Amino acid sequence: GNIHLPEYKAVMLASLRSLCKDWGSLHEVSWSWLWENVERMLKALMGKPAAQEKALATLYSSLDEAALMIIRKEVYQKFFALAPAGQDYFKQSTTRLYFIADKLVAMTLDMYKEPKRMVEDISALGLRHVGYGIPTDLFG
Repeated sequence: GNIHLPEYKAVMLASLRSLCKDWGSLHEVSWSWLWENVERMLKALMGKPAAQEKALATLYSSLDEAALMIIRKEVYQKFFALAPAGQDYFKQSTTRLYFIADKLVAMTLDMYKEPKRMVEDISALGLRHVGYGIPTDLFG
């Protein structure tokens, strides 16, 4: 169906007014500015996910084993560079780490194919990691 972003803004502002007891004109201006920017970005992306999904699927299907190995290694190099503490939690075998990296790559395409299911799956994955005692700043 059609998405009416201005209607969402009205509902969002009404909700915020009812939730924030000291809501004032500065809040109104700030949240209106924020929503107008979000709306502008969303409108710019409308219709593009299908093309992005196709491009990503084409890219993934063109990767040979050598390219996949580079991606597997780069996932961890980038993650550990951004979050060095993460190394303390990845004590699995290389085979297991590569399996996790492959799942991560597959999930990026699945976000286009089945976004609702992926929200549930990623939320459940996050909760499992909380249960494992992994700090949320490493995955949140």
